[in-house]
Amino acid sequence: MTRYTALLLTFLCAFAAASPLLPAFFKFPGTRSQNKPISGDSPLQQCDADEKQLLDIKLVNLLPNPPVRGENVTISAAGYVKDTIVEGAYVDVEVRLGYIKLLSQTYDLCEELEKNDVDGLKCPIEVGDYMIEKTVEIPQEVPPGKYSVVARAYTEDDDEITCLSGDVYFPAY
Repeated sequence: MTRYTALLLTFLCAFAAASPLLPAFFKFPGTRSQNKPISGDSPLQQCDADEKQLLDIKLVNLLPNPPVRGENVTISAAGYVKDTIVEGAYVDVEVRLGYIKLLSQTYDLCEELEKNDVDGLKCPIEVGDYMIEKTVEIPQEVPPGKYSVVARAYTEDDDEITCLSGDVYFPAY
């Protein structure tokens, strides 16, 4: 469970903050702004949608959607980075299984991008359009249930890069 959560969070963080595809995960929505759907085939929504964000997410696809235990899931995304993202950027991620908080952690965005080799992205991430694709394995041991993830990525100056939220349901066998 911890391995799955770490992989998912790392991927999302790197994808969200570093590229214009998937934003990083952080605090749960509800006290912030509205969510808005993201084009494509995924359970992700852009949270804090009425806040200024440095990443304009155009598209996010998961294949398969929903992800399946014991299989790979490929995440592809596209977006536009409005300002250069440099060392010091970070992602706050929270993962819940039902009402139980499994993870609440902050990740260094630039380190996670390099560590997880997200399409060769590394800091600084310059202004422009980006497309990324990453395949990760979903372990067979992931317990059934509804997982909720919220990730917020920030610059080194605490400006919001992006915010993503979503739910994934793994049914019982």
